[in-house]
Amino acid sequence: MPATEGRRGRTKRPSMVPRQVVLGIDKVEQPISFIAGAIALVLALVISPHLFKSTWVTDTLKPGKLNACVNGYHFVKSSGLCSRTRLTHPSDWVPQFLEILLVGLAILAFAWWRKRAGVAVSALFLGLALGTVGLPFLFLGGWLIIRALRLQKYGDASFRGSSAQAREMAKAKRSNRKTSRRDNVASVATHATTPPAPSKRYTPKQTPRKR
Repeated sequence: MPATEGRRGRTKRPSMVPRQVVLGIDKVEQPISFIAGAIALVLALVISPHLFKSTWVTDTLKPGKLNACVNGYHFVKSSGLCSRTRLTHPSDWVPQFLEILLVGLAILAFAWWRKRAGVAVSALFLGLALGTVGLPFLFLGGWLIIRALRLQKYGDASFRGSSAQAREMAKAKRSNRKTSRRDNVASVATHATTPPAPSKRYTPKQTPRKR
């Protein structure tokens, strides 16, 4: 597939596979996306009891210098963390519950429709919102993006296949450079052995010799 030129005159590298393949998800990515959506729904289910009554929750923080804790926290020797227990109202959990539930359903829907961008963006959003608990969703979003880049550049989403394709492309590129270099050397040698034609403007006319 030939390269195309961008608006600023830069050469835009063509995709190795059709755009539909890059934006879709394959048979390996789809079940993993379904699992991520299911995990999000399980998290929403875990939070749901807090929606019906006030509950006590425990917050923890890392202590400062000399195990100093901020106001309202106390240091726990067994865990080495600052801790506090607070009473939460059901309304405090509604935003987080709806966020996890809706984004989890979105991941499942985009996985069903095989939409890579939808699954990746939803997973990254949920991962950033949940913090440490959301690390699996961050990994999923980044994994899908990396596989899309491999598809576009090498035509293979797997690590082994893209690495092999990269080696083949590098080998072909080196071969083209050597061939181009040999052609340039041969062209320079040809021009060097061919004497330049005399210039009619600067070469004086020769007068015939007298006998």
